[in-house]
Amino acid sequence: MQPNENLWSYRQDVHDPNGIVDVTGYAVEATDGKIGSVDESTYEVGDSYVVVDTGPWIFGQKVVLPAGTITQIDPQGQRVFVSRTKEEIKNAPKYDETTFKDPAYRDELGGYYGGKR
Repeated sequence: MQPNENLWSYRQDVHDPNGIVDVTGYAVEATDGKIGSVDESTYEVGDSYVVVDTGPWIFGQKVVLPAGTITQIDPQGQRVFVSRTKEEIKNAPKYDETTFKDPAYRDELGGYYGGKR
């Protein structure tokens, strides 16, 4: 991923803008294993993300992953693959249901994931 690439948009090779696949409920696979399932997904141009319920893996917490971290969507297997490790996701800025849509949090999250390759 190029540093200037928009993390908040789905990559063209994993998402067909004309045929949106709702990934809510899909399993989420990091580069080193399953991290949870999609609790919420959005498809706004330049402002897309998934909220992942990590279940017992991070003590029932949720994490936000910018759409640009998604490398593959498997509708048949109902799985979403992301280009980050479990550890990178675990160490991301904490999710807060009341503030995760705030620009400051999004900037912090974008800075965190934008610096990872």
